[in-house]
Amino acid sequence: MTEVDDYEVVRQKLVLGPLKYPKHRKIKKLMKVFWNEEEIKILSHFESADKTISLKELEERSGLSKDEIKNILSRSVEVGTVHKIGSKYNLEPLIPGIFEKYFQRNKDTEENLKKAAILYRDIMKEILPQQVGEDEWRLFSPLLPLDANEKLIEINKNFDVQSQALPYETVKNLIDKHEQFAVITCQCRRIGELSGEPCEVAPAEMGCFVAGPAAQMQIMMGIHGARLFKDKEEAIEFLKETEKRGLVHNTVFDKGNESSVFVCNCCGCHCGVLYPPKLFHTIGAIQSNYAPKWNNELCTKCEICMKKCPNEAIYHRFPIETDSSDEQMVLKDELCIGCGICAVNCPNGALKMVKVRNSERPEKNLIGNKTFTELLL
Repeated sequence: MTEVDDYEVVRQKLVLGPLKYPKHRKIKKLMKVFWNEEEIKILSHFESADKTISLKELEERSGLSKDEIKNILSRSVEVGTVHKIGSKYNLEPLIPGIFEKYFQRNKDTEENLKKAAILYRDIMKEILPQQVGEDEWRLFSPLLPLDANEKLIEINKNFDVQSQALPYETVKNLIDKHEQFAVITCQCRRIGELSGEPCEVAPAEMGCFVAGPAAQMQIMMGIHGARLFKDKEEAIEFLKETEKRGLVHNTVFDKGNESSVFVCNCCGCHCGVLYPPKLFHTIGAIQSNYAPKWNNELCTKCEICMKKCPNEAIYHRFPIETDSSDEQMVLKDELCIGCGICAVNCPNGALKMVKVRNSERPEKNLIGNKTFTELLL
């Protein structure tokens, strides 16, 4: 009789809408970091990740008492690899879901945290790019920098909306709508630090931006690295500093064009949203509606835009022989995500963002019965 592999049984249940992971040795190794044999046996009786299960149901399926089940699962709940509400439990996908909660809580051993970090880094490089399709990437979108409307937008007469970005296209909308703000550690850059591959653009502490009541919630939950900004001005200065570093404001839209209260500040070398498409040149689905345009009379070819671009979408074209008029900074359209980082860092104002498309975001970003924001927070 073939012995049942409980890790494989659970892997097949870590599915939420389009979020699923293949049968792969590194996926199994990660699961073994998260759950021992006793824990995975209980989890094999769980439903798929979009459904909860009660203690009573687990008692009936496993043959163990409620107290035994609670005791076995207590560590998983504490470290964030199993979700619990009241007397009900449920699984969550490996990313987003467990990934954020596990590192945010920071409750596991240092050895396990490092093991998980190395495996997650490998998954982002090797597995994630091949598992997520264009429709799923479209759930994410770069937001233009804070001063986009005032300094960075050029009128494009080909579009009805000419002189400014729409509210849902810029991070400024989040600032205008809320009064409380917090920052939490960037888990993507943190796994880089834990795995010995730190980001050279910014530290993990310069992390994700949270607005509204959810900001205070991060402090109450004891999220690793969470801190409140004292006022809106400090929050604005933080966002401007992330832009200077070259970090992209990236969000999900939970209700049509209503952006999340959660904005990642992403680098192109570690971010789970930007990095995999960059590796496989499949960035079309995460582009904003804008692209940079140079004023060659103002441009000094200083290459700051090229160095700051998170997607390596800009190059310096030198003149053929002695014809200096041919020298210019050139955009690789197929790699540009329209984040505006090049424009906000141009010291001479030689770059403006021009609207080049009118793409709408998906009407609903529900994953099973959850939104992406609920998984992230």
